[in-house]
Amino acid sequence: MYPYLRVLKILLTSRSKPVLDFQESSVLNLRAGFLDVDNYGEVNNGRQLTLMDLGRYDLGARVGLLNLIKRKKWGLAVGGSSVRYRRRIPFLKRFELHSRVVGHDGRWFYFLQEMWRGDSICSSALIKAGVISKDGLVPAQTVMLEFPDVTWDGTLPEWVNAWIQAESLRPWPNSTSD
Repeated sequence: MYPYLRVLKILLTSRSKPVLDFQESSVLNLRAGFLDVDNYGEVNNGRQLTLMDLGRYDLGARVGLLNLIKRKKWGLAVGGSSVRYRRRIPFLKRFELHSRVVGHDGRWFYFLQEMWRGDSICSSALIKAGVISKDGLVPAQTVMLEFPDVTWDGTLPEWVNAWIQAESLRPWPNSTSD
């Protein structure tokens, strides 16, 4: 089940948190709940991706992106992800979710999201996400024009460019119907 109540809580509490710049990180303090864990008593790999949505909501609200999306009647969509899992997050244990935008390629934004328990990283994900309108993907450069005071240029780190290149080499099946 999607964590709608947690999303609502994040959106409401983000209003009282400091505004962030695009290069800054959002940090959420979370606890592994009953609906987050699998039959092994740990946060499921798929649920970790769902919980990362919360971090992007908090970050988006605090940088002003969600207000822009609401005003323009746009939306958000994930276009790809790459995740590394290293340590378990057991039931009822607290953890931190760190989220930041590492850059954009002119079309898509790239988020680095990490889950930490103390000084130990549990998982790290690169998320490719975009702003969408009824006409399709809104280029990241167009979105950034709505933030004229932003000095952040969105230059991607080389490792993200390498991931983008690797993804472009991956075969994709042709659709049999539209």
